[in-house]
Amino acid sequence: MTRRPIGIVVNGATGRMGYRQHLVRSLLAIRAEGGVPAADGSRIWPEPVLVGRDRDRLARIAAAHGIGDYTTDLDAALSRPDVRVYFDAQVTREREKAVRRAIEAGRHVYTEKPLADTASTALDLYHAATAAGVRHGVVQDKLFLPGLRKLRRLVDSGFFGRILSIRGEFGYWVFEGDWQDAQRPSWNYRSADGGGITLDMFPHWHYLLEGLFGHIVAVTTHVSTHIASRVDERGERYEATADDACYAIFELAGGAVAQINSSWAVRVRRDELLELQVDGTEGSAVAGLRNCHLQHRAATPKAVWDPDVPDPLDYRSHWQPVPDNESYDNGFKAQWQAFLRHVVDGEDFPWDFLAAARGVQLAELGLRSAAEGRRVDVPELAG
Repeated sequence: MTRRPIGIVVNGATGRMGYRQHLVRSLLAIRAEGGVPAADGSRIWPEPVLVGRDRDRLARIAAAHGIGDYTTDLDAALSRPDVRVYFDAQVTREREKAVRRAIEAGRHVYTEKPLADTASTALDLYHAATAAGVRHGVVQDKLFLPGLRKLRRLVDSGFFGRILSIRGEFGYWVFEGDWQDAQRPSWNYRSADGGGITLDMFPHWHYLLEGLFGHIVAVTTHVSTHIASRVDERGERYEATADDACYAIFELAGGAVAQINSSWAVRVRRDELLELQVDGTEGSAVAGLRNCHLQHRAATPKAVWDPDVPDPLDYRSHWQPVPDNESYDNGFKAQWQAFLRHVVDGEDFPWDFLAAARGVQLAELGLRSAAEGRRVDVPELAG
């Protein structure tokens, strides 16, 4: 087996997503499996170069995983001849300038979302990367998760008939940080740092809705900051200036309507942290991150509204699981493999910076809808 080493700058390697999902569960997992098969029979072999602001934390991570390269100097990392790919998992406010430096250095760029905090900035990064001739992509991991892939199988098979509606619930209670540590970093709740659940989650809803069901033509939202005061990583109380909940209606081409609630101030009473229920004329399905259940029209029980007697129906028992029929890998890892084949072999990779800009555009329009208290059309964002 011939290895084809490819240097990858991992900026933000000490953060929750950069370390756990992208370094450990993706790049190092790919190495543990012998690399990614390339078209010529060789194996694409990721060589991570860790970048961050805290040299001691970088050193501990590098030592724990046998990684030889780490630095706090991004420009030095980008100038290395063995580096071909730049990956960004920093806080949102730092992403644009770092991505531009990588483009100017001629490196292919793969990044967490959102690509930027405004659609115009994200679109400008798309044009810059295209003009520089570098390959570019954005993380859209939920498309690769088992539950959503099973849902995609149902959509592609025509199971639903005419799709009428999609109802989504996402979120969980993020502790305030006083009596229990918060599960999310404090910058998520500061608008000046690119925080807010709308900017965080609307890029996800964009690629899921458009990838599964159709083009989004209009959006109506209400946003809230339910928890006004939180405690940060240093134990200091701060004012939350970004939204921690967003309630949205998306109108899709063809007439289907999607209603998705996103909240970091909700307690979970559902099977998974994300659930989408899709209802169609021929059948319905409920999909989470891992599981998916369906109900065909012929197996739909006849519900009768009678508040005066106990309901005799066990509604959950009338749903059946969608079988796996295939093995499912980590979603982040699967997209990393696709991006590396895109870089080395030129395979198609539709999740590029233009797709990222459209996700940011939807978040921007959602916030406008909330601020102006009205329905907002979603125009085509052309490259």
